[in-house]
Amino acid sequence: MANRLASATSPYLLQHAGNPVHWYEWGEAAFAEARRRDVPLLVSVGYSACHWCHVMAHESFEDDATAGLMNAHFVNVKVDREERPDVDAVYMGATQAMTGQGGWPMTVFTTPDGDPFYAGTYFPRAQFQRLLTAVAKAWSEDRDALAAQGAKVVDALTERSALPGGPVPEAATTAQAVRGLAGSFDAARGGFGGAPKFPPSMVLEFLLRHAASGAPAGADALEMAESTLEAMARGGIYDQLGGGFARYSVDAGWVVPHFEKMLYDNALLLRVYTHWWRATGSVLARRVALETADWLLREMRTPEGGFASALDADSEGVEGKFYAWTPGQLRAVLGEEDGALAASVYGVTDAGTFEHGSSVLVLPADPPEGFERVRSALAAAREQRVRPGRDDKIVAAWNGLAVAALAETGALFGRPDLVEAARAAAGLLEEVHVSGDRLLRTSRDGRAGPNAGVLEDYADVAEGLLALYAVTGEERWFRRAGALLDVVLTRFGDGSGGFYDTADDAERLFQRPQDPTDNATPSGQFAAAGALLSYGALTGSARHRDAALAALGTVSVLAGQHARFAGWGLAVAEAAIAGPVEVAVVGPEGDEAADALHRAALMSANPGLVIARGIPSDAPAVPLLEHRALVDGAPAAYVCHHFTCRAPVTTVAGLRSQLGA
Repeated sequence: MANRLASATSPYLLQHAGNPVHWYEWGEAAFAEARRRDVPLLVSVGYSACHWCHVMAHESFEDDATAGLMNAHFVNVKVDREERPDVDAVYMGATQAMTGQGGWPMTVFTTPDGDPFYAGTYFPRAQFQRLLTAVAKAWSEDRDALAAQGAKVVDALTERSALPGGPVPEAATTAQAVRGLAGSFDAARGGFGGAPKFPPSMVLEFLLRHAASGAPAGADALEMAESTLEAMARGGIYDQLGGGFARYSVDAGWVVPHFEKMLYDNALLLRVYTHWWRATGSVLARRVALETADWLLREMRTPEGGFASALDADSEGVEGKFYAWTPGQLRAVLGEEDGALAASVYGVTDAGTFEHGSSVLVLPADPPEGFERVRSALAAAREQRVRPGRDDKIVAAWNGLAVAALAETGALFGRPDLVEAARAAAGLLEEVHVSGDRLLRTSRDGRAGPNAGVLEDYADVAEGLLALYAVTGEERWFRRAGALLDVVLTRFGDGSGGFYDTADDAERLFQRPQDPTDNATPSGQFAAAGALLSYGALTGSARHRDAALAALGTVSVLAGQHARFAGWGLAVAEAAIAGPVEVAVVGPEGDEAADALHRAALMSANPGLVIARGIPSDAPAVPLLEHRALVDGAPAAYVCHHFTCRAPVTTVAGLRSQLGA
């Protein structure tokens, strides 16, 4: 039997297409073969930028003896967790229930019907071979016990009730969350908790919105946000030469990262750093935002106009080799004097901060004047190294996050190229990922994959399109966002105010996944709440606003003890509490006065703000623009609340005054 991964769209699966393991992709063919052979499935879940996935692949999946055991006793299924987050979620729940922990690569043994009965993560080759033999023996000799164990796990997971909803969050809810976050805040090094430290992107967005709301704890929220944002920007988790953030820091001081770079982290952080600059004018925030945006366009953009999923941590089989430096390497590129200067500025020592005497570049303080030539020389020299691999599949949700970030960053910093990049990515999503009224999760080389979009895809793409509409005034993005949100409301609701992560007509797994808490990205439920809230404000739709508020009930449950897992929900709650503050700007595109009013609206940090831009029309696509006329022939801005508007203003000062009030 041949390996069946050669035609996969996932770069991660294609990495395994040459294995001696007889891999199947996830699908009915694998289950049918397991039933025909009467053997268990071995489901291996990972992703392309996962370091330990590569290790297990080299040790076991490329080894003929190990592959022989796998092929003889199991039907082997390889899953890209980024393509199938639903499959990953249900089996990760089983793995954590069985072992008390989870991670990738994830290794799950299931019945031919997909019920898990044994699970783990990374196994060294010798241990993995013993495990394969033991599971095969148990299946042959005591199958009923394994099947019963699988049924017990499934029943336990199915019976676990969803996180209960609570009341709609109020100002006291978000204030409680700020107090809770302060309890785990690392005042010395920024961030929350100890090592390892992940960039708390959604929590930072919440803290900035809370600070902008004028709440009593706003100063504390801003201090936690700024301290963390500066610490990350000066640490090794940020690529000091090329821009962009790594996945996480292995230490509490942000010095040594796990070097993989994920699109979702950088899209979320780009937006947060842009919003930090908008709130404070921070020079550091501006630099990091623009460098990260430039990195996205330079290293992550695909020929089709979308953004690739990830860069590997490894190059030449060694984690971090592309990024780390020794003093000798600095001198070899720069000479003695500049090499010593670079070592001093970037914290490169003889002892090293990383492996084999190398150091990760950090920037504890701003460099001396004229240092840019040194940085440029190092960046050029690093380009001669072997680059980490890139997973170039397009994930709808993460591209939605990138569209929102690039649109806002481009508008606020006067970078039309970034807005155009957001527009191109949105166009790719619309042209390749939309099928009828439904959304497909992934594509590669302009070809859509077969997997249905999950809740986060619909919600994050809608969020991105609404942000792009706010910046460009192009109605097509508003219309498409509305169509996606209609699917969210009709296909994903759980009947109790929350949302499932898969549609009601999606493939049936042993459990329908539903997790309202944030992970590395906003939860689908909180992302849906944010997009629904914005759309409701632009349309006056009570249906959309009510659905958003109901989905935020979980925030009230999490705000006290678990605010770190509800950052996006808390950020959306701030918008709900502060708004809607609806701004309709009318005037032709390119008109200096209209553009100035539009920019003034975009520069407002009011959490409840939504913006519509257009020209007077009898039947505008965006209801907020209806009956909004020019004032004596001049462009105007209308500031409204639930479609009840103040007197229109024609000056930036007048608009700022109304928004400030």
